[in-house]
Amino acid sequence: MDGMMFLIPIALFMGFMGLLAFLWNLRNRQYDDPKGAAMRILNDDDFPLP
Repeated sequence: MDGMMFLIPIALFMGFMGLLAFLWNLRNRQYDDPKGAAMRILNDDDFPLP
């Protein structure tokens, strides 16, 4: 039981920090264009065909 008194606050703190990190990412617009980055890798405009 003594271990639970130690682990529960740590788990709550880590969950709260994860929530804060997620909200920070939303605020900084990290999730605005998820498809754009996936398609940008396929773009070959830098190397024209011979």
